[in-house]
Amino acid sequence: MPVNKKEITKTQILKAIKCKTADELLELAKAEGYDITKEEAEAYFAEISDMELDSEKLKKIAGGIETCWAVDGCSWHC
Repeated sequence: MPVNKKEITKTQILKAIKCKTADELLELAKAEGYDITKEEAEAYFAEISDMELDSEKLKKIAGGIETCWAVDGCSWHC
């Protein structure tokens, strides 16, 4: 399935942030049941690779604020 920002969990985000390469992110996405291309994984990885989430942002993500996950050109707006 494609990435649906409303369905991504805090645990999935934390796993994604720990990925060291776009290939690792691609493998993680597939393991979590998401069907993304290598190009999409590279784009997502570029957005998250330099980010660190503080506890306040994680609370917002866990609470379901839908603009916190970078999908379809959307950036982190927490």
